[in-house]
Amino acid sequence: MKKTILFFASISGALAVALGAMAAHGLKEKISTGLITEQNLQTFETAAKYQMYHSIVLLVIGFVIDKYHNNLLKKAAHCFMAGIVLFSGSLYLLSTAKLIGIPYTNWLGPITPIGGLFFIAGWILMGVSALKLQK
Repeated sequence: MKKTILFFASISGALAVALGAMAAHGLKEKISTGLITEQNLQTFETAAKYQMYHSIVLLVIGFVIDKYHNNLLKKAAHCFMAGIVLFSGSLYLLSTAKLIGIPYTNWLGPITPIGGLFFIAGWILMGVSALKLQK
């Protein structure tokens, strides 16, 4: 499990950097074409930020999970991974749908808050896990 968490966190962190750079450089210049708006760009950047924040948390979990042998940490890691895919992934697609030519993206709208709920659940599970630590 530790390897999976650390691998996912590493790849996710690298993607967050790459996608953040793409937003700052590549997408910004597409605003003039009308295929992306300033709001789309902000949404894309939000997705990259949340992906990076949760990738860092996953790294921390990956490094401490063997020390605490806590099943709640595993569940928290799964929630964060699901949140990254659902929350950030849906925002990436929603904000660039017109640019990359994806029609009918209305179904993605409800996916974003589900991803957010996974993030919240992950944080709650980490908190409960901390309360169960032995002194």
